Parts: sequence; C-alpha cells; structure tokens
Amino acid sequence: MGKARPQTVVLDAGALIAFERGDGRIRALFREALKAQARLVVPAGVLGQVWRDGARQVPLRALLSGPTTVVPALDQALAEASGALCGRAGTSDVIDASVVLTARRERAVVVTSDVNDMQRLDPTLLLHPI
Repeated sequence: MGKARPQTVVLDAGALIAFERGDGRIRALFREALKAQARLVVPAGVLGQVWRDGARQVPLRALLSGPTTVVPALDQALAEASGALCGRAGTSDVIDASVVLTARRERAVVVTSDVNDMQRLDPTLLLHPI
C-alpha cells in the first residue's frame, strides 16, 4: 500500500482467503490499514465466495466485525452494472466486476490475488497484489 495510505481498501476473495490461512504479508497489510484507520470494504459477493462455517472462521468474523470494516450489499443496480462491465470486458465473473465497481465508487485500492482479471476489467484500477 506504500507511503500514501489509502483511506479505503477493497478486499477480494483471495485477500480474505490469505487472511484466513494466516498469511503473514496480508495480516501485516491489514494491521497497517487498521492502524491508519482505513476503511476495509468487503463486497457482499466476495463474502459469499469465502464464507463456509462461521464457527470455524473466527479470524474472518473478527475482521468483519472490526470498527472500520463494511460489507456493502450486492443490490440490483450493482448486479446490473457488474454484468454490463463483464459484457464490455468479455469476462464472466460478476463478483470480480462488483469489486472493481466498488473500488471505483470508493476511490480505493483493491487487495487482490487476481491482478490480471482486475486489470482486464479496469486497467486504471489501483491494485495491491497478494
């Protein structure tokens, strides 16, 4: 995330999976973001991709319950815009598209394991690869 810390960070499924697996780099990144009081945004579709058993996903539940974490809904407008973005980009992953659109709306950096897919959807997007 560098020296100019973003106010908002959008997380994709790969970021959450890495966090759950205890990846030291992603945990350090999240600590840095929390220390900077950055908003962590987890699009609802991303949460659906990784959520399996809340009783076993204690670290993820704690992250989601954090004071700066928000989970915006995947409503009709965002779903339609995500589908349209996929159509223009020639892709099919509407959840990735919702991550891109959420990052645009929030003017945020995206922490992602899918750099190529995100760049295909929006080559101007600010990305932090994991």
